[in-house]
Amino acid sequence: MNNPAPSYPAVSRRLGEQGVVLLNVLIGTDGLPQKVDIKKSSGFERLDRQAVETVQRWRFMPGTRNGVPEAMWFVQPINFVLKQ
Repeated sequence: MNNPAPSYPAVSRRLGEQGVVLLNVLIGTDGLPQKVDIKKSSGFERLDRQAVETVQRWRFMPGTRNGVPEAMWFVQPINFVLKQ
């Protein structure tokens, strides 16, 4: 899927906040996220919130079992890295 990257919060960019957010995403049979939880925080609440809000709008390929789409959990990393 061609999902857009999260936008970098302006305040986080100004303050030099960087990190990786790990999200637990329950992907439904239609490929839409049914639930998005933070598995591991970046250490910055603004970045965590931006990651969750972005992934809630994404589409995924649903998981299958024996060729039948099935809701499944997936760990999605989101990297917030400032370019020098």
